[in-house]
Order: sequence, then C-alpha cells, then structure tokens
Amino acid sequence: MRWAAFAILASVCVNAATAQDTVIVTSARVPSLIGDEPIRIEAVPSEEIEENLTVQPGNISTLLNELPSARIQAAAPGLGGVGLQLRGMPTRHTLVLTDGLPLLGGEPDDFGLLQTPPLDLQRIELIKGAASALYGGSALGGVLNIVSKSPQAESAVLANATSRGGRDLEAFLTDDSMKNLTGTLTAGVHDQSREDVNHDGWADIPGFRRYSVRPRLWWNSGKDQSLFVTGGITDERREGGTMLGAGLPATGVPFPEILRTRRFDGGAVGYRKLNDAVAFNSRFSVTSANLDRTFGLQRIPSTQATIFSEQSLTGDTGEHQWALGLAFQHDALRVEGVPGVGYTYNVPGLFAQDEFSPATWVKLAAAARIDSNNRYGTYLSPRLSALFRQPGSPWSLRASAGSGFAAPTPFVDEVEATGLGVLRPLQGLHAERAVTESLDAKWAQGEWDVNVSVFNSEVHHPIEARPVPGNQLELANDTQSRKAPGSEVLIHYVVGPLQMIGSWSYINATQNADLIPHHSAELGGILEDESLGRIGLEANYIGVQRLEDDPYRTFSRPYITVNALAEIRFSRFSIFINAVNLTGTRQTRYDPLLRPTPGWGGDPITDVWAPLDGRTFNIGIRTGVQDRPKIESEDVK
Repeated sequence: MRWAAFAILASVCVNAATAQDTVIVTSARVPSLIGDEPIRIEAVPSEEIEENLTVQPGNISTLLNELPSARIQAAAPGLGGVGLQLRGMPTRHTLVLTDGLPLLGGEPDDFGLLQTPPLDLQRIELIKGAASALYGGSALGGVLNIVSKSPQAESAVLANATSRGGRDLEAFLTDDSMKNLTGTLTAGVHDQSREDVNHDGWADIPGFRRYSVRPRLWWNSGKDQSLFVTGGITDERREGGTMLGAGLPATGVPFPEILRTRRFDGGAVGYRKLNDAVAFNSRFSVTSANLDRTFGLQRIPSTQATIFSEQSLTGDTGEHQWALGLAFQHDALRVEGVPGVGYTYNVPGLFAQDEFSPATWVKLAAAARIDSNNRYGTYLSPRLSALFRQPGSPWSLRASAGSGFAAPTPFVDEVEATGLGVLRPLQGLHAERAVTESLDAKWAQGEWDVNVSVFNSEVHHPIEARPVPGNQLELANDTQSRKAPGSEVLIHYVVGPLQMIGSWSYINATQNADLIPHHSAELGGILEDESLGRIGLEANYIGVQRLEDDPYRTFSRPYITVNALAEIRFSRFSIFINAVNLTGTRQTRYDPLLRPTPGWGGDPITDVWAPLDGRTFNIGIRTGVQDRPKIESEDVK
C-alpha cells in the first residue's frame, strides 16, 4: 500500500497551518471569521468530525472529549448517560444548540449528546465560560453549537459494528437539484447489547435501540433572504441494571434500570436583508420529550417541553458590528407522581451586542442581556471581550469576562443518577449566579500553532443535592461559592501528511467539585493521504478526581488510555477499523462498581470515574468519501 507510513503517539486533529479556506462562525451573534472574534470560539471542522465518526459513529461524545478543559462526564451511569462539562462548570449549565436552535431542549437530558450522530455534521462551535449575555440562563457554563452539513455535501451511508455488541447504520441523503429549494435527510438505527464486562451481575454497558430521522430544508432567494426548516424524531429504549437472574449484593433482589425516550422537535431560522447595512434574523423552535424512567421499583414518567422564539437585527455600520434583539423561552417539566418537582418558566429577554475596532490592532466586544423569569425575577448578564492582534504578527491575545444566571431545575448529577422519584419537592431555592474570566494567547507560525489559556469560574449559591431520611434527596443552595480556576495548553504541529497534537489542562475546582480531574492531557497524531486513507494513534491521561459518597476511595486513580485508528479508501467508499482503550483500562479492575449497600437516593452503584467497557474494537464501511480542502489553523480550535 502507498500509505504515508506510520506515526507514534498520533491522534485525530485538525488540518494545518497554511491553507486557503476560512471558517465563519455564528455563535457570537455577529457572523465573522473565527480569527477576528474577540470572544474565543473553538470550532471543530468537518475534517476532524469525519475522522472521529469512524471511531464512534453513533454519537459525538468521543469528539467533544478531545477538546481541552471540555470533558464528557458520566451522569445517570446505570444507563450510560453523559453531559458536557466545560472548565469545571456543572454539565447542566452547558447550552446545546443544533443549527442555532435548542432542539434538545432548554436543558438537555443526559442522553441528548448520545443521540446525536456525527455523519451529517459540518462543524462544531464551542464557547467556554458564561454566555448568558448571548443566550440567556441556559448558557451559564458555555455554548455548544452543532452545525449541520448543507445540501451541497455528498450523500453518505455508514455501517459499523463493535466487539462489545454495538451496531450502527446511518444514512445522510442530499438533494440540491432545485434552484431555490434544497434539502437533506438523516436517518439511523443504532443498537447496543447489554454487556456485563466484569461478570458481577451488573450491566457495565447498558443496552439500547434507537431510531432517528431528521429532514432539513433550505429555501434561498438570492443573497437577500433565506429560510431553514428542520424537524426530528428520536425513539430510544435503554436498559441497564442487573443482568437476567442476578441481584444486588445487599438484597439479592433484581434492580432494573430502564429509560424510554420519545423526542419530537421542529424549528426554523429565517434571514432577510433590509438594506446594505442591516438584516433581520428570526429563530423559532419547539421541542417535546417524553421520558419513562424505571429505577428499581420506581417507574416515573415525565415530559419536558421547550418553546423558543427570537427576533433580532444585525448590522455593519462603519467600524461597528452590532446585534439587537428580543427573545422568549418557555420551559416546562411535568412529573407524574412526584409532587413539587415540576416547573414552568416563561422568560422574555432583551439583548444587545456591539463589536468595535478603534485601531487596527484591537477589537472590542460588549454584550448585555436582560431576562425576566416568571418565578425568580429579573437578571442582567453582561460580557466584555477584547482581541489584541497586530496585522502580520503571529501573536494574538484575547481577554473576556462575563456573568450570568441559571434558574433552579432538579437536574443535578445525583438526581440524574437515581431519577426524579427520589427527590423531595423543590422549596426555598433561588437562581445560581456565575462570573467567569479568561485570558487566551495564541502564536501561529509555520508548522506550529500554540494556544495557552488561563481562566476562572465562580458560581455563587450553587445548587447541591443532600441525602435525607427515606433514601431521598433534597436540593438546596450552598452558602459557599464553587470556584474552578485553571489553565490549558493546545499545540498543533503539521508537516506534510503528518499532523500532531498535544494538549494539557489543569482545573483546581472547589466545593462540590467531584469528578473533575486536576490534570488531563492528550498526545498524538495522524498520517493521512487524501486518496488512500489514514492511520493514527493517541494517548490520553486523566488525573486524580475527587469522589463523593464512594465506599471504596475518596480520590480516583489516574489512568491512561491508548486508541488507534486506520482507514483505507477505495474511490467512493472506505473501510475503517479502530481500537479503543488498548490499555484495557477499567474502573472495575480497581474497585467494584456495585456498592455493598445503596448510596444516596438508593443508588446501587458508585460514580463512574474511568471507562467501564475496557478494550473495544470496531470495524465498518462508509460511502460518500471525497477529497476535501484544507482548513487554515487560524480558523479552527
């Protein structure tokens, strides 16, 4: 084979430094080149998504886990749920958008990211830190915006199977034959068998079967107006808990965990240019999710609904790029059989943003938003950012500070693990407030691209779960603030077909800060030939994490995982094979997962701080492979 050869400690990473294309991001409200944004936005382009989709075709968790200070944290571990933790902030404070719309809901459950396959994704945009000034109370910890492929992309089909009983079949179909109306359709079936890896009678890998379909339509009338419409249906049944014929150590009684999810969503994004300087933008979406959760002897159905609407004006006036808009969001939770846990929030908002360049070497951005929650009052969320960059210099510096709020909800980690049935009525709570600051430096020259960041997050009156008699939990605001100062480094090196990456992050979180590694790092690279394929290897390090209510230890053990990937291309299709966690790292090699007696809320297992599935291989085939342009390093990550 004419492979570009072999790389030691390689990984999936972005394309490099001296290419032509640029990335225009929309997460900062005013569309602009990512390198010109005062707010630091990390954009993962389609090239890296394409490389990761062969490793985990069913969801985007592996891709997100590679970003510094961004971590996929296990939540609802009995069912395999996860959330996205940004710079030590709680996972519930990360707002997830799909094409700029909250299609997973105002506060996504722990399975939304697992139900998002990467085959139809063009780009992922990420803002770390309080973004309430841009997107309201749901974005207290940051924003993840998932951007879909356009109808001009090539249709693709992917089939995959894993050594742990996983199977994926996903199709992405496009049609741009009509002049003004184009569309795409994504549909998939994903299946996973229940697996008891360490033979203790508990399903370390929950089983599931999921069906999903999502059509998208684009209508364009020249460059002056456009309309994007999408809808989606997801139907999934997950099953964990004890295996057939097994029971818990303390009682010998079987303990089932089952979740049935039915989610329906629809949304639209409209654009109309009013004149040469001003444009009108409109966004609207509706999401309804029906969840039926079984936790042991409890079966609790619930319904979450989100209605979102926003109208804004954006303009480019001289040296100012600005946005001004109105928003409204309705979030409701209905829980049958558990009084005092549901809520209905109606939140109108007014926001404004201005970006201004007083000199060629500096660009300033100021944003503010006022939101009025019908139960918890009115809040002002400001954010200030600055970009310092001399034209022609390899150096750039960004500084940003912002604050925000989040209305109380029951979706803290301990409740997500056990279900809403163990929760006492919500009483005496008030909104969480947060302040975040960051300083980001970048140096890019030749084959090198280096990013260094220092940051701090502080949440005032954080909501925490506390055990109460009767194996129940109650929520309360802590009197002490939760702080998470830290730093991160990201280094790219690209020469010819070889791309290498190194990253390191440090977070010193305090106060209810379990399951946050003090240190984490990645080192790796990939060798790629556009016509023949790729081969790569990566090593990941996760440091010590503090554990709460764990009967076996107070701090986790550090661990290393090693992954390898290979893909061979044959004209319009390719065959791939990957090895995940070659070191065979498993939490159950160190401690049992099952508790000797139930924990908080009757939880039969400990928190998950390391992989449970061990060494896994997958093999598959995909069509729609095509040559791709390179992306300039200034415009990614």
